[in-house]
Amino acid sequence: MTGPQTTRRKRANGVESRQRILDATVEIAGERGYDGTSIAAVSAKCGLPASSIYWHFKDKDDLIAAVIERSFETWLRAVELPGEDAGTPLERVTMMAANVARSLVAAPDFLRLGLMLALERRPTEPRGRTVFLQVRETAHQRIAEIVATLFPALAEDVVDTLTTYAVAGADGLFVHREVTGDSVDLVALFELHARLIHDAAARMAAPAER
Repeated sequence: MTGPQTTRRKRANGVESRQRILDATVEIAGERGYDGTSIAAVSAKCGLPASSIYWHFKDKDDLIAAVIERSFETWLRAVELPGEDAGTPLERVTMMAANVARSLVAAPDFLRLGLMLALERRPTEPRGRTVFLQVRETAHQRIAEIVATLFPALAEDVVDTLTTYAVAGADGLFVHREVTGDSVDLVALFELHARLIHDAAARMAAPAER
């Protein structure tokens, strides 16, 4: 029994250590940005030696990429259209938008760090930037599927245009809150954004349905 128990204990400790490292990285990166984040700073913040960090992550870039991936997984769960029993299509879209906004308020690391990396140009592209662009494409596909489900009469290129607009608008609203502060009601703005996109999609679908 000692062997399996010891293995489980080590595995649990490893998971806990990894989470502590990621949590510390979020705080450091949020304060100092990508360039200001270092293994030494993360080590000091989480209280674990640098060797422990390197055991879990190859380097700083690998660490930042893991932060983005973890936050994205949480965020993507919010990009889920409520079932038909939740109301009209407009009500369902608005509810989803509100959930997405709440997830960004609760865990903004994915978008904050990702946009920071996406806007920078470096001789060697950081893995974190590559990961962000990949998961962003996943989000784009998820939203496009929702638009196509609600408005099956829309052509594929129109769905793509509406999805691109939806994602870009969400980016802008998030950046506005980051710049302006917590006084900005991101949930209300996302709900408005969703209603406008829904109305635009309905107008564009109308001629095709006749």
